Amino acid sequence: METEVIIKKWGNSFGVVLPNEVVKAERLNENERIIIEVKKRQVGSEFLGLLKGWNKNPQEAKDEARKGWE
Repeated sequence: METEVIIKKWGNSFGVVLPNEVVKAERLNENERIIIEVKKRQVGSEFLGLLKGWNKNPQEAKDEARKGWE
């Protein structure tokens, strides 16, 4: 199950709180060991950096996106 959480500082460490829906869906219990995969959320400015070298004119992109909707 995938969910988005916010990192909080606790003393000298960082931690996350798992939403109750995740705890219930995965049937998690207190003191149970789990494995968490960390993926940093990509923000818009980072995403736009992926388009470097993309030379398509904005109108062409809009026209292409509209194909099949008409």
